Amino acid sequence: MPGPRTLLALGAAAALAAPAALLAPSALADAAPRPGEALSDELLVIGHRGASGYRPEHTLASYELAARMGADHIEPDVVSTSDGVLVARHENEISGTTDVAERPEFADRRTTRTIDGVELTGWFTEDFTLAELKTLRAVERLPEVREENTLYDGLYQVPTLDEVLDLREELSEELDREIGVYVETKHPTYFDAAGLSLEEPLLEDLDEAGLDRRRSPVFVQSFETTNLRELDAAGVRVPLVQLLSATGAPYDLVAAGDPRTYADLSSAEGLQEVAGYADGVGPAKDQVVPREADGTLGEPTTLVDDAHAAGLLVHPYTFRNENTFLPAELQEGPAPDDYGRALDEQRLFWELGVDGLFTDNPDTGVESRRLFLEAEDGEDGGEDEDEREGDHGRG
Repeated sequence: MPGPRTLLALGAAAALAAPAALLAPSALADAAPRPGEALSDELLVIGHRGASGYRPEHTLASYELAARMGADHIEPDVVSTSDGVLVARHENEISGTTDVAERPEFADRRTTRTIDGVELTGWFTEDFTLAELKTLRAVERLPEVREENTLYDGLYQVPTLDEVLDLREELSEELDREIGVYVETKHPTYFDAAGLSLEEPLLEDLDEAGLDRRRSPVFVQSFETTNLRELDAAGVRVPLVQLLSATGAPYDLVAAGDPRTYADLSSAEGLQEVAGYADGVGPAKDQVVPREADGTLGEPTTLVDDAHAAGLLVHPYTFRNENTFLPAELQEGPAPDDYGRALDEQRLFWELGVDGLFTDNPDTGVESRRLFLEAEDGEDGGEDEDEREGDHGRG
């Protein structure tokens, strides 16, 4: 049977399809899945950094496009400014996603820092006030792959988390469906050491937006473990997700001298431990279906079934349409930035029972889910259109 935190996560997912409905007792009784079957009745499409396949990442324009394309959740990663405001950036070094390097007034802010054990030189959010960051403009991270996105370079500001949550509310009202947010805290151990803890302002922002409550359409995720444990111990009412990786170890464990790695957390035993403080896991997609040496797909691992056996949702990352990110047998055309058979890749993961997926191309994720559910309905003999309407899960 799923534990209390898993039921909380299932309720948060169900809220997207029926915000006013209560999770039926029968749904809880049936929550433990069969192998290859999703744990949640709601299969989620999560707009990774918004619709970052089409707009510069972590901008209000990217988040808005993701929602309009049908994403269930938009994903803001958060870091801190020098004055303690959470802003949406994938990392605190911002030369790759803003025009800061072209701003002579900030030339003296260029410095070298050690972030999670890695020495980096550039410009860091914690050296800027919010007012200063607001003078910068976002640029495309991958111009060599997504040249079309450079059309939007220089148009958008770096948004605060508050602004993202306000946009979520506005779009939910306009689109007449609940748009979720899937927040990631970036480098929490580093920011704690800098006196700029991420968790307290995150909870304040969620509370001010009326989202720190049961059944909110919110997930909080992290590649570290300590902050998730602390949030769980503090009684946080939104689902927590432990991010995983095919390599390395959570930096908080490294800093504490703990030898455990992501491989340890991803084992059947490790997942049982994760279930004590989190509601789900976010593995790299190669942890679910590894790549062979030639870049083709290998045999699926047991990670999805092991996580479900522990009562954990599984939301793998990151699905992208371009050949350069696809397995060799699903690539089409000669160029790395040509689109390949991304729908086929995503269909495989739906069939393996994942409960959602992160994608830079939310429209592709929505379509792959539709095709998967349509095929499922056909295998099950079909169901009434009324029963399927608004349902993103297996009936």
